Amino acid sequence: MKVLAAMSGGVDSSVAAAQMVAEGHDVIGVTLKLWEEPDGSLPTAGCCTVADAEDARRVAAQLDIPYYVLNYTSAFRAGVVDRFIDDYAHGWTPNPCVECNRTVKFDRLLAQAKDLGCDTVVTGHYARVESSGGEHRLLRGVDRSKDQSYVLYMLGQAELARVRFPVGAQPKSETRRIAESLALRTAGKPDSQDICFVGDRHYRDFLTEHAPETARPGSIVDRDGTVVGSHEGVSGFTIGQRRRLGVALGEPAYVVEVEPATATVTIGRRADLETDGCLLEDVSWTGASVPRSGRGEFQYRAHGAAAPCRYQPSDVGLLVTFDTPQPAVAPGQSGVLYDGERVLGGGIIRRPIGH
Repeated sequence: MKVLAAMSGGVDSSVAAAQMVAEGHDVIGVTLKLWEEPDGSLPTAGCCTVADAEDARRVAAQLDIPYYVLNYTSAFRAGVVDRFIDDYAHGWTPNPCVECNRTVKFDRLLAQAKDLGCDTVVTGHYARVESSGGEHRLLRGVDRSKDQSYVLYMLGQAELARVRFPVGAQPKSETRRIAESLALRTAGKPDSQDICFVGDRHYRDFLTEHAPETARPGSIVDRDGTVVGSHEGVSGFTIGQRRRLGVALGEPAYVVEVEPATATVTIGRRADLETDGCLLEDVSWTGASVPRSGRGEFQYRAHGAAAPCRYQPSDVGLLVTFDTPQPAVAPGQSGVLYDGERVLGGGIIRRPIGH
Protein backbone atom coordinates (compact mmCIF):
# COMPACT_ATOMS: atom_id res chain seq x y z
CA MET A 1 0.00 0.00 0.00
CA LYS A 2 1.24 3.49 -0.83
CA VAL A 3 0.92 5.83 2.15
CA LEU A 4 1.16 9.58 2.61
CA ALA A 5 2.35 10.24 6.17
CA ALA A 6 1.75 13.71 7.61
CA MET A 7 4.84 14.48 9.70
CA SER A 8 4.63 17.48 12.04
CA GLY A 9 8.07 16.98 13.54
CA GLY A 10 6.66 15.51 16.75
CA VAL A 11 7.10 12.05 18.22
CA ASP A 12 3.56 10.85 17.43
CA SER A 13 3.67 11.47 13.68
CA SER A 14 7.27 10.23 13.53
CA VAL A 15 6.29 6.90 15.07
CA ALA A 16 3.14 6.66 12.93
CA ALA A 17 5.31 6.92 9.81
CA ALA A 18 7.83 4.45 11.26
CA GLN A 19 5.09 1.92 11.98
CA MET A 20 3.88 2.14 8.39
CA VAL A 21 7.43 1.52 7.15
CA ALA A 22 7.74 -1.45 9.52
CA GLU A 23 4.55 -2.92 8.07
CA GLY A 24 6.16 -2.84 4.64
CA HIS A 25 4.20 0.01 3.07
CA ASP A 26 5.54 2.44 0.50
CA VAL A 27 5.62 5.64 2.58
CA ILE A 28 6.01 9.27 1.53
CA GLY A 29 6.53 11.80 4.35
CA VAL A 30 5.14 15.33 4.12
CA THR A 31 5.14 18.37 6.36
CA LEU A 32 2.46 21.01 5.91
CA LYS A 33 3.57 24.63 5.80
CA LEU A 34 0.49 26.31 7.23
CA TRP A 35 1.40 29.78 8.43
CA GLU A 36 3.73 32.65 7.83
CA GLU A 37 3.55 36.21 9.07
CA PRO A 38 2.79 39.05 6.64
CA ASP A 39 6.52 39.84 6.58
CA GLY A 40 7.28 36.24 5.58
CA SER A 41 8.60 35.13 8.97
CA LEU A 42 7.67 31.66 10.17
CA PRO A 43 6.13 30.53 13.48
CA THR A 44 8.36 30.29 16.53
CA ALA A 45 6.02 28.00 18.50
CA GLY A 46 3.36 25.40 17.79
CA CYS A 47 3.55 22.60 15.23
CA CYS A 48 4.76 24.51 12.19
CA THR A 49 8.18 25.93 13.04
CA VAL A 50 11.30 25.63 10.92
CA ALA A 51 12.80 23.42 13.65
CA ASP A 52 9.78 21.10 13.47
CA ALA A 53 10.11 20.78 9.71
CA GLU A 54 13.80 20.00 10.13
CA ASP A 55 13.00 17.32 12.73
CA ALA A 56 10.47 15.78 10.33
CA ARG A 57 12.96 15.85 7.45
CA ARG A 58 15.65 14.15 9.50
CA VAL A 59 13.25 11.47 10.79
CA ALA A 60 12.22 10.80 7.19
CA ALA A 61 15.90 10.42 6.31
CA GLN A 62 16.32 7.97 9.20
CA LEU A 63 13.37 5.98 7.89
CA ASP A 64 14.75 6.23 4.34
CA ILE A 65 11.51 7.58 2.85
CA PRO A 66 10.90 10.47 0.44
CA TYR A 67 10.02 13.75 2.14
CA TYR A 68 8.33 16.93 0.91
CA VAL A 69 6.98 20.19 2.32
CA LEU A 70 3.52 21.17 1.05
CA ASN A 71 2.55 24.85 1.11
CA TYR A 72 -1.03 25.23 2.35
CA THR A 73 -0.69 28.74 3.77
CA SER A 74 -3.50 30.26 1.66
CA ALA A 75 -5.99 27.53 2.55
CA PHE A 76 -5.00 27.70 6.21
CA ARG A 77 -5.39 31.46 6.35
CA ALA A 78 -8.85 31.36 4.76
CA GLY A 79 -10.22 28.29 6.55
CA VAL A 80 -8.61 28.55 9.99
CA VAL A 81 -7.07 31.92 10.84
CA ASP A 82 -9.77 34.13 9.36
CA ARG A 83 -12.43 32.05 11.09
CA PHE A 84 -10.55 32.26 14.40
CA ILE A 85 -10.48 36.04 14.15
CA ASP A 86 -14.12 36.29 13.07
CA ASP A 87 -15.33 34.00 15.86
CA TYR A 88 -13.63 36.06 18.56
CA ALA A 89 -15.00 39.22 16.97
CA HIS A 90 -18.48 37.72 17.51
CA GLY A 91 -17.74 36.74 21.12
CA TRP A 92 -17.47 33.03 20.34
CA THR A 93 -14.85 30.51 21.46
CA PRO A 94 -13.28 28.88 18.37
CA ASN A 95 -11.29 25.67 18.06
CA PRO A 96 -8.65 26.22 15.34
CA CYS A 97 -7.42 22.61 15.49
CA VAL A 98 -10.86 21.37 14.45
CA GLU A 99 -10.99 23.79 11.52
CA CYS A 100 -7.45 22.85 10.48
CA ASN A 101 -8.48 19.20 10.33
CA ARG A 102 -11.66 20.08 8.46
CA THR A 103 -10.30 22.44 5.84
CA VAL A 104 -6.68 21.37 5.41
CA LYS A 105 -5.45 18.09 6.86
CA PHE A 106 -8.40 15.89 5.89
CA ASP A 107 -9.53 17.76 2.83
CA ARG A 108 -6.66 19.09 0.80
CA LEU A 109 -4.23 16.47 2.10
CA LEU A 110 -6.49 13.60 1.02
CA ALA A 111 -6.77 15.20 -2.42
CA GLN A 112 -2.98 15.58 -2.50
CA ALA A 113 -2.59 11.92 -1.58
CA LYS A 114 -4.74 10.92 -4.52
CA ASP A 115 -2.64 13.07 -6.87
CA LEU A 116 0.49 11.29 -5.59
CA GLY A 117 -1.06 7.86 -6.10
CA CYS A 118 -1.33 7.16 -2.35
CA ASP A 119 -4.12 4.98 -1.02
CA THR A 120 -4.05 6.22 2.55
CA VAL A 121 -3.20 9.25 4.68
CA VAL A 122 -1.52 8.50 8.01
CA THR A 123 -1.30 10.92 10.93
CA GLY A 124 -0.17 10.78 14.55
CA HIS A 125 -3.62 11.39 16.06
CA TYR A 126 -4.66 9.34 19.08
CA ALA A 127 -7.84 7.87 17.63
CA ARG A 128 -8.83 4.61 15.91
CA VAL A 129 -10.77 3.51 12.85
CA GLU A 130 -12.39 0.08 12.81
CA SER A 131 -14.19 -1.32 9.79
CA SER A 132 -16.82 -4.05 9.58
CA GLY A 133 -19.76 -4.80 7.33
CA GLY A 134 -18.66 -2.10 4.91
CA GLU A 135 -18.87 0.67 7.55
CA HIS A 136 -15.98 2.54 9.13
CA ARG A 137 -16.24 3.53 12.80
CA LEU A 138 -14.25 6.36 14.40
CA LEU A 139 -13.26 5.46 17.97
CA ARG A 140 -11.44 7.09 20.86
CA GLY A 141 -7.73 6.45 21.21
CA VAL A 142 -6.71 3.69 23.61
CA ASP A 143 -4.85 6.22 25.76
CA ARG A 144 -7.80 8.25 27.02
CA SER A 145 -5.50 10.94 28.44
CA LYS A 146 -4.23 11.61 24.89
CA ASP A 147 -7.46 10.89 22.99
CA GLN A 148 -7.90 13.24 20.00
CA SER A 149 -11.10 11.85 18.50
CA TYR A 150 -12.87 15.06 19.55
CA VAL A 151 -11.05 17.07 16.86
CA LEU A 152 -11.82 14.47 14.15
CA TYR A 153 -15.60 14.36 14.36
CA MET A 154 -15.99 15.90 10.89
CA LEU A 155 -14.58 12.79 9.17
CA GLY A 156 -17.24 10.92 7.19
CA GLN A 157 -17.20 7.49 5.62
CA ALA A 158 -15.26 8.62 2.54
CA GLU A 159 -12.49 10.07 4.71
CA LEU A 160 -12.43 7.26 7.30
CA ALA A 161 -11.96 4.73 4.49
CA ARG A 162 -8.68 6.42 3.56
CA VAL A 163 -7.07 7.36 6.89
CA ARG A 164 -5.08 5.48 9.50
CA PHE A 165 -4.02 6.47 13.01
CA PRO A 166 -1.34 3.92 14.01
CA VAL A 167 -0.51 5.36 17.44
CA GLY A 168 -4.17 5.50 18.45
CA ALA A 169 -4.09 1.81 19.34
CA GLN A 170 -1.36 2.23 21.94
CA PRO A 171 -0.57 4.35 25.03
CA LYS A 172 1.69 7.36 24.65
CA SER A 173 4.36 5.59 26.69
CA GLU A 174 4.56 2.90 23.99
CA THR A 175 4.91 5.56 21.31
CA ARG A 176 7.86 7.03 23.21
CA ARG A 177 9.36 3.56 23.68
CA ILE A 178 9.15 2.80 19.95
CA ALA A 179 10.77 6.14 19.10
CA GLU A 180 13.58 5.45 21.54
CA SER A 181 14.12 1.93 20.20
CA LEU A 182 14.49 3.38 16.69
CA ALA A 183 16.69 6.23 17.95
CA LEU A 184 14.38 8.78 16.36
CA ARG A 185 15.47 12.34 17.13
CA THR A 186 11.92 13.19 18.24
CA ALA A 187 11.77 10.46 20.93
CA GLY A 188 12.07 12.86 23.86
CA LYS A 189 10.51 15.91 22.24
CA PRO A 190 7.73 17.48 24.36
CA ASP A 191 4.22 17.82 22.99
CA SER A 192 3.32 21.19 21.49
CA GLN A 193 0.48 23.05 23.22
CA ASP A 194 0.66 26.30 21.27
CA ILE A 195 -1.54 27.64 18.47
CA CYS A 196 0.88 27.73 15.55
CA PHE A 197 -0.19 31.05 14.03
CA VAL A 198 -0.23 32.77 17.43
CA GLY A 199 3.26 31.52 18.26
CA ASP A 200 4.78 32.46 21.59
CA ARG A 201 2.51 35.50 21.95
CA HIS A 202 -0.75 35.46 23.88
CA TYR A 203 -3.74 35.01 21.58
CA ARG A 204 -5.06 38.38 22.82
CA ASP A 205 -2.05 40.11 21.31
CA PHE A 206 -2.65 38.33 18.00
CA LEU A 207 -6.29 39.42 18.01
CA THR A 208 -5.39 42.99 18.90
CA GLU A 209 -3.16 43.09 15.84
CA HIS A 210 -5.55 41.39 13.41
CA ALA A 211 -8.94 42.40 14.85
CA PRO A 212 -8.41 45.69 16.69
CA GLU A 213 -12.14 46.00 17.39
CA THR A 214 -11.75 43.23 19.99
CA ALA A 215 -9.43 45.54 21.96
CA ARG A 216 -12.08 48.24 22.43
CA PRO A 217 -12.44 49.15 26.14
CA GLY A 218 -15.78 48.40 27.76
CA SER A 219 -17.67 47.54 30.91
CA ILE A 220 -17.86 44.48 33.12
CA VAL A 221 -21.39 44.11 34.49
CA ASP A 222 -23.15 41.69 36.80
CA ARG A 223 -26.28 39.72 35.91
CA ASP A 224 -28.45 42.70 36.84
CA GLY A 225 -26.56 44.99 34.45
CA THR A 226 -24.78 46.91 37.19
CA VAL A 227 -21.29 48.05 36.14
CA VAL A 228 -18.72 46.46 38.46
CA GLY A 229 -15.55 47.08 36.50
CA SER A 230 -13.95 47.82 33.15
CA HIS A 231 -11.79 45.96 30.63
CA GLU A 232 -9.46 46.71 27.71
CA GLY A 233 -11.06 44.41 25.16
CA VAL A 234 -13.45 41.46 24.94
CA SER A 235 -10.74 39.27 23.40
CA GLY A 236 -9.37 38.83 26.92
CA PHE A 237 -12.43 36.89 28.06
CA THR A 238 -14.01 33.50 27.42
CA ILE A 239 -17.15 31.89 28.83
CA GLY A 240 -16.39 30.23 32.17
CA GLN A 241 -13.24 32.27 32.84
CA ARG A 242 -12.61 32.98 36.51
CA ARG A 243 -9.11 34.43 36.70
CA ARG A 244 -7.87 37.86 35.64
CA LEU A 245 -11.31 39.47 35.78
CA GLY A 246 -10.04 42.49 37.67
CA VAL A 247 -13.10 42.71 39.92
CA ALA A 248 -13.91 41.55 43.45
CA LEU A 249 -17.47 40.59 44.32
CA GLY A 250 -16.85 38.86 47.63
CA GLU A 251 -17.51 35.46 46.02
CA PRO A 252 -16.11 33.55 43.03
CA ALA A 253 -17.15 35.23 39.78
CA TYR A 254 -17.15 33.79 36.25
CA VAL A 255 -17.62 35.18 32.76
CA VAL A 256 -21.12 34.18 31.65
CA GLU A 257 -21.54 36.29 28.50
CA VAL A 258 -19.40 38.28 26.06
CA GLU A 259 -20.99 40.93 23.81
CA PRO A 260 -18.48 42.39 21.34
CA ALA A 261 -21.06 44.73 19.78
CA THR A 262 -21.32 46.70 23.02
CA ALA A 263 -17.88 45.69 24.41
CA THR A 264 -19.69 44.29 27.45
CA VAL A 265 -18.57 41.35 29.60
CA THR A 266 -21.15 39.88 31.99
CA ILE A 267 -20.03 38.00 35.08
CA GLY A 268 -21.98 35.88 37.52
CA ARG A 269 -21.88 32.90 39.84
CA ARG A 270 -20.93 29.38 38.84
CA ALA A 271 -24.61 28.43 38.82
CA ASP A 272 -25.17 31.08 36.14
CA LEU A 273 -22.88 29.11 33.82
CA GLU A 274 -25.04 26.00 33.84
CA THR A 275 -27.19 25.19 30.81
CA ASP A 276 -29.72 22.47 30.07
CA GLY A 277 -28.47 21.90 26.53
CA CYS A 278 -27.37 23.60 23.35
CA LEU A 279 -28.06 24.02 19.67
CA LEU A 280 -25.51 22.65 17.19
CA GLU A 281 -25.04 23.96 13.66
CA ASP A 282 -22.86 22.72 10.77
CA VAL A 283 -23.53 19.18 11.97
CA SER A 284 -21.76 16.20 10.37
CA TRP A 285 -21.94 12.47 11.08
CA THR A 286 -19.27 9.80 10.91
CA GLY A 287 -21.51 6.79 10.19
CA ALA A 288 -22.98 5.41 6.99
CA SER A 289 -26.45 6.60 8.00
CA VAL A 290 -27.63 9.80 9.69
CA PRO A 291 -29.37 9.19 13.03
CA ARG A 292 -32.56 11.19 13.44
CA SER A 293 -32.51 11.26 17.22
CA GLY A 294 -31.21 9.24 20.12
CA ARG A 295 -29.12 9.14 23.25
CA GLY A 296 -25.39 9.48 23.67
CA GLU A 297 -22.69 11.41 25.48
CA PHE A 298 -21.80 15.00 24.66
CA GLN A 299 -18.27 16.42 24.89
CA TYR A 300 -17.59 20.12 24.36
CA ARG A 301 -13.93 20.41 25.34
CA ALA A 302 -10.99 18.56 23.78
CA HIS A 303 -10.17 16.78 27.04
CA GLY A 304 -13.39 17.31 28.95
CA ALA A 305 -15.73 14.68 30.30
CA ALA A 306 -18.62 13.50 28.14
CA ALA A 307 -22.08 14.18 29.60
CA PRO A 308 -25.11 11.89 28.99
CA CYS A 309 -27.62 13.55 26.70
CA ARG A 310 -30.47 13.28 24.21
CA TYR A 311 -30.26 14.70 20.69
CA GLN A 312 -32.87 15.46 18.06
CA PRO A 313 -33.12 17.57 14.90
CA SER A 314 -34.43 21.12 15.05
CA ASP A 315 -35.34 23.68 12.40
CA VAL A 316 -31.79 25.07 12.29
CA GLY A 317 -29.55 22.24 13.44
CA LEU A 318 -29.37 19.64 16.17
CA LEU A 319 -30.82 20.13 19.62
CA VAL A 320 -28.84 18.51 22.45
CA THR A 321 -30.39 18.20 25.91
CA PHE A 322 -28.23 17.20 28.89
CA ASP A 323 -29.41 14.77 31.55
CA THR A 324 -27.96 17.17 34.11
CA PRO A 325 -27.02 20.85 33.53
CA GLN A 326 -23.49 21.45 32.27
CA PRO A 327 -21.26 24.49 32.94
CA ALA A 328 -19.59 26.92 30.51
CA VAL A 329 -21.04 25.69 27.21
CA ALA A 330 -19.78 28.45 24.91
CA PRO A 331 -20.86 29.44 21.38
CA GLY A 332 -18.14 28.59 18.88
CA GLN A 333 -16.94 25.46 20.66
CA SER A 334 -17.20 22.10 18.97
CA GLY A 335 -19.77 19.75 20.46
CA VAL A 336 -19.16 16.06 19.78
CA LEU A 337 -21.56 13.16 20.30
CA TYR A 338 -20.30 9.76 21.41
CA ASP A 339 -21.83 6.35 21.88
CA GLY A 340 -19.36 4.87 24.35
CA GLU A 341 -16.02 4.81 22.51
CA ARG A 342 -17.53 5.62 19.13
CA VAL A 343 -17.73 9.12 17.68
CA LEU A 344 -21.19 9.64 16.20
CA GLY A 345 -20.63 13.15 14.88
CA GLY A 346 -20.76 16.73 16.01
CA GLY A 347 -21.09 20.37 15.13
CA ILE A 348 -20.49 23.94 16.26
CA ILE A 349 -22.28 25.20 19.37
CA ARG A 350 -24.23 28.29 18.44
CA ARG A 351 -26.48 28.80 21.42
CA PRO A 352 -26.85 27.29 24.90
CA ILE A 353 -30.43 26.65 26.01
CA GLY A 354 -32.00 26.92 29.44
CA HIS A 355 -29.33 29.46 30.43
